[in-house]
Amino acid sequence: MSYFHEKESIAAKFHGRIEETLTTIADRYVGAHPKHPLVFRTFCEDGFIRGEDYRYVMNVDERLPHMKIGQFVYVWGKLWSEQESELGFSVSCFGPVRIFVNGERKFQSNLNDDVFPDRKTGFRARLGKGWNHFVLEFYKTGTGCGGRFGTGSIKGAPLHFLAPTAEREGQEGWIYSEPLDERLAALPQEDDAASYADIRWYPEAAWSEREQALSPLERMFGAREGQAAVAWTKLRQQTAARRSVTLKGRHAGKLTVLLSGQKVYEGSGSGEMAIPLTLPFGEHDLLVQSECPGAGWGFDLELKEGEAEFIPPHPVLGLAGTWLYAGPFPQLPKLRPEQWCALDTVFDDGGEGVYWRADRPGMRVRPYLENPMFGKWNYPLGVTLYGLMQTGVELKRDDYVDYVLDHIELSTSMDRYARWDMKRYGAPGINHQLAAIDSLDDCGSFGATTVLAMGQRELKGARESVDRIADYISNVQDRTEDGALFRVRGTTDFMKDTMWCDDLYMSTPFLCRYYVLTGERKYIDDAARQFLLYKQRLFMPDLKIMHHVYDFKFDKPNGVPWGRGNGWVLFSLTELLAVLPADHELREELIAFFRELCEGYLRLQGENGLWHQVLTLPESYEETSCTSMFVYAFARGVRFGWLEEAEPYIAAVMKGWHGMTRRSIDQNGNVYGVCRGSGYSFSPLYYKDQLSWLLNDTHGIGIVMLAGIEALRMSRHLAEQEA
Repeated sequence: MSYFHEKESIAAKFHGRIEETLTTIADRYVGAHPKHPLVFRTFCEDGFIRGEDYRYVMNVDERLPHMKIGQFVYVWGKLWSEQESELGFSVSCFGPVRIFVNGERKFQSNLNDDVFPDRKTGFRARLGKGWNHFVLEFYKTGTGCGGRFGTGSIKGAPLHFLAPTAEREGQEGWIYSEPLDERLAALPQEDDAASYADIRWYPEAAWSEREQALSPLERMFGAREGQAAVAWTKLRQQTAARRSVTLKGRHAGKLTVLLSGQKVYEGSGSGEMAIPLTLPFGEHDLLVQSECPGAGWGFDLELKEGEAEFIPPHPVLGLAGTWLYAGPFPQLPKLRPEQWCALDTVFDDGGEGVYWRADRPGMRVRPYLENPMFGKWNYPLGVTLYGLMQTGVELKRDDYVDYVLDHIELSTSMDRYARWDMKRYGAPGINHQLAAIDSLDDCGSFGATTVLAMGQRELKGARESVDRIADYISNVQDRTEDGALFRVRGTTDFMKDTMWCDDLYMSTPFLCRYYVLTGERKYIDDAARQFLLYKQRLFMPDLKIMHHVYDFKFDKPNGVPWGRGNGWVLFSLTELLAVLPADHELREELIAFFRELCEGYLRLQGENGLWHQVLTLPESYEETSCTSMFVYAFARGVRFGWLEEAEPYIAAVMKGWHGMTRRSIDQNGNVYGVCRGSGYSFSPLYYKDQLSWLLNDTHGIGIVMLAGIEALRMSRHLAEQEA
């Protein structure tokens, strides 16, 4: 099978020149995934929040305690899709439930569903490009009313839904109807206000008349004497010349106003204020710090029309008005103005901490990662970014390196916030895998790249994140009695109590780099020991390759040498050998293991230079990610002198690299033939027939670049030896 015509290959354009090939792959990836920022949205904490499994907990009984048996409630939200797609969803029922997607019924509970609220039922739904509307119909019975609903793939697609009506545009979360005695004859529709205008929808979107009569600070925070709050907005002045403007208003209580970090007003008691300012062109942070004297707490500020204007201090979708608020504080924290004007900080209130909120009932501000790639934290991206960063270093392309560092820092700088968000709201809108580490997949791969990136420049939050990862791998992750890392939990029952050869990559490169970072020997000792523990259970001595999985439920390996799983083993072993001290007691045994594996893999290279999805089945497809890792490891083995007979491996490296440039990488830098994320099976047919390949899958892009780099370095090394 050929992925494309040979004329369309990258080899046809660059004729084996590795640098140009790497540049093309890197440029395609960066161009396809620009550096888009986080999205900040309002969110009503009085609505339904997501639990730890990222499904929304829609307990209607709790929200509407006076609802009668036999009444209906409708819950409505919308979900954006960049393209036509099919997603999996999961529902647990507290009573009878029907679910409609874009007006079409996709789920109806049965008698068993209605009385087992802990049971999860899955279904799939086709989404159109653009907005997709979801309406859940709940019916009240004696067992309850409502359910849990949301993503069917917690780590793959942690979905967040948005409120569907115009007055809540941009707000995250669902709205739900008042109790109704009859089923709706027609479902509500976003573009037909008449279809929902006669129904009262919750949570409340506006303050009551009594609350509207109070100042924003008083209606949001109450009026306890001595407490404090901060408000933040921006002033925008759009004429070229400096302009004199005057802020006018009133305040009650001690008040400090800062413009661009400089104090421009301070007052106490109650009264009028006029604050003359000189504004240059541009946007300027305006910070108001207020302390409560008791009842009547607050302030208002106005500008003469045309002089300048208030704008939100940061784009926040769903924000009504231009101010953000933080509080209440028992006393104002001593922070510099620039520390207040930040969206990555949870402020200390002497308790659990507070973050920004908006002037609507229960309305909070929360960040969401809505990019498909940039800023996301997962294990395939860990190796993708590793390859891209090393390409930048090798080719002296600072733009590639900066792209990687910015991606990582978008995650690590928000890690402390994300953990706070998870504790408060159940499931954060960002960094869900880093915030809620519960497996090696969540932390080892991306963490290893983060440690390496820290050597390029300081990354906000990175050290705290990698310290937490080290603690997880060393002290939390499940291990066998002899200390081998393994999986007690799984996404399905069948995957529980298993050991995957993949996990040598999910753990040991991080341990190696953390050892280099800290100098603590226990981390490199642990990494070295893991290879020998895994060898005991997964090595095939007759073939000198590895089983994919050892299943403790059956007390046997699965018997299938999956390509990428084997690639992870050899790839990770080179990461260990590159930093293992020369006098380490396990070094010779590990080098011997490396040579055994290389001998086994060398025999299985295909006639086109690529290895196959199932290494021992030439009829399975040519798989790019494992080929890249074998090329990478062989090249390093030659360069570092770990291989006693180098010539066969030099030939295999060049044959493998040229094979990929002819058969797996097209002229535009697209990477073909990378196996999708896997489960496991005792049947090789699962890997051969069901575990298909994807175009530009992040399990393979970075590894391809790393293979090219090592092929290039090996070639230079050999040329230097000849010189």
